[in-house]
Amino acid sequence: MTGTWKVSLPCTRAEARILSEDQLFISSSDSTPTIVASEIDPKHPDAWIIDVYCQAEPDPELIDNLLQLSPSAAKSGVQPIVEMLQDEDWVTLSQQGLEPLRAGRFHVHTSSDEPSDNPRLASICIDAGQAFGTGHHETTMGCLQSLDRLKRTGHRFRNIADVGTGTGLLAFAAHHLWQSAKIIASDIDPVAVTVTGENARRNAIALGNGHGHIRLVQSNGLDHPALKQRAPYDLIIANILAGPLVALAPQIAGASRAGTVLILAGLLTGQKAEVVRAYVREGFRLRYAQVDNEWPCLTLIKTRKYGWIRKAHRTKSPLASDYFGEC
Repeated sequence: MTGTWKVSLPCTRAEARILSEDQLFISSSDSTPTIVASEIDPKHPDAWIIDVYCQAEPDPELIDNLLQLSPSAAKSGVQPIVEMLQDEDWVTLSQQGLEPLRAGRFHVHTSSDEPSDNPRLASICIDAGQAFGTGHHETTMGCLQSLDRLKRTGHRFRNIADVGTGTGLLAFAAHHLWQSAKIIASDIDPVAVTVTGENARRNAIALGNGHGHIRLVQSNGLDHPALKQRAPYDLIIANILAGPLVALAPQIAGASRAGTVLILAGLLTGQKAEVVRAYVREGFRLRYAQVDNEWPCLTLIKTRKYGWIRKAHRTKSPLASDYFGEC
């Protein structure tokens, strides 16, 4: 039966983060579900709910995936609630519960809310949709706060890569902070690339190759020729999962130079040591770790020269050691 369907299941905060990674929902349906995780009650920070919006009736495989990825619900015997929505704006419905948030100098909101009237804040409009990254997860919050911290300390970047961009939020934040920089944003998911383009237009951010523009590419890691051509970068952002972060360490190191700053997120506290080891082997050093609940956001610096045989661009930007101290 076609139409718009909603599947709801209570879960913990940690499960919500995993469940909101929509690539985990491999089902027989032809449409990609829209997944929204939200807190039920601020007084109970571990009480969350996941809502999955589908363009067709959810199949048993999707329901089974939900239950397997939410052991707390399975343990308590809670079953997903499946309902068909009436002819309403289901995208608007999916935004309900996503309150505007403040992270550093950023005000992140959906199209259902107004931008901030505070001139000191940069408003970014991101709707929940078929890509991860509305800013409401600790990983994205940590990245936004880390970017803001770099700006507050006077650091400047001219060549930036956002690997696994999702909705484009972090690329947009970097654009607000360093408006003359060349930024390239990539994702393995073509839907995410499309969504990022739509969000860029919604936020009046120019797409293209020049300074002050963001270029979008679909890429598995940094395999795309455009990503290789622009290297080395002086700032790389990667808010993905721990496994891909470890696997991408050699590629990211190859796209770096001495002084490159790296922001990594999407890992759990228990995965931090493994991720840090992978990048230490590639010549990085951990300089700052911000932890929100069990979600670390790591800031590292490249201390040795690796990578493609290509002369680094000379810029007037301060070395990362000016910010982080001597390596």
